[in-house]
Amino acid sequence: MSGASAPLIPITLSDDERLATLQLIRSENIGPATYRELISHFGSATSALIGLPDIIARSRPGRPIRLASNSAAEREMEQLRRVGGQMVFLGETRYPSALAAADSAPPVLSVRGSAKVLSRQIFAIVGSRNASLSGIKLTGQIAHQIGQAGFAVASGLARGIDSAAHEASLKSGTIAGFAGGVDQVYPKENQRLADAIIEAGGALISEMPFGWKPRAQDFPRRNRIVAGVSLGLLVVEAARRSGSLISARLANEMGRQVFAVPGSPLEPRSEGANQLILQGAQLTTSCDDILQALRPVVARSDVPSQTSYQSARPASDYAEPQDDDRKRLLEALGYSPISVDELIRFTGLRSADVQAILLELDLAGRIERRAGNKVSLT
Repeated sequence: MSGASAPLIPITLSDDERLATLQLIRSENIGPATYRELISHFGSATSALIGLPDIIARSRPGRPIRLASNSAAEREMEQLRRVGGQMVFLGETRYPSALAAADSAPPVLSVRGSAKVLSRQIFAIVGSRNASLSGIKLTGQIAHQIGQAGFAVASGLARGIDSAAHEASLKSGTIAGFAGGVDQVYPKENQRLADAIIEAGGALISEMPFGWKPRAQDFPRRNRIVAGVSLGLLVVEAARRSGSLISARLANEMGRQVFAVPGSPLEPRSEGANQLILQGAQLTTSCDDILQALRPVVARSDVPSQTSYQSARPASDYAEPQDDDRKRLLEALGYSPISVDELIRFTGLRSADVQAILLELDLAGRIERRAGNKVSLT
């Protein structure tokens, strides 16, 4: 694809590159997608930190972007070590394979507990916080059985269905995604459950900085992680506007199979799950339904490889775009998402120039990157 990033190649990260990666992703206006473009452009996080000031000067003249310091990155690593945690970087063997294959895979995951569970095949179970007794019972049965079948179970440590999924899969392996830092258990009442997950050999994971207190806008990030590490996702009880439906949408966008437990049309907690089934989710009443549907996925030999966003092309291959090229591309952008390939065809610009201009606009906070390699004005 002409608009795609440079080829991805597996690498072994040095300690310096791990530190530079953390600095880069903790810097202002740099998320996973922007990080990927920076590494594609410069070849490494270390080189990106050196080259960023020039790009920032072009994208935000007179308004410098705050870059995370080396000392701040070292301090975060040390804080995590003090609580027995560690960082897992994209490209390392411990990084979840399914998540590594996602377009916006976080460059860094903070982990408390055992990172070994992240290398297993994982299945996600999410649902209503205000769950019914029958919903909690069914969740426990399915989580236990799918754990016995060899899967680790991922969820979001919320009340209700999430908690039931974690409780039932403690012995077989469970993973809790956090909206804040891995030291910020939410809700607080689940501190005991979080401790039990660590003690049982499971893991607490987050892409957010250590100490970060979760905000409402951070929970979709958590949902993306839970969906991304998994081969499939089950929704048990979800109201029409449940956050579990966000998880289901994100899972679907990443090519994961979505499952849903049907419920009575008179039960508000089943409305979202029933709607998912109407939209094509796999109707699920038992663990067997899940295992049968996942059999072809599990049997596939083309499991996503562990890769890091290191470019096979040196940064010297890129020439600085001209002002006229920037103007032409900016005029082609709108508030509706458009694919990068379409931008290249419409503007007639070189792929490398389009990517470089989009990177400048991204750092300036003027565009938003969407699923499917699409962009739009903010």
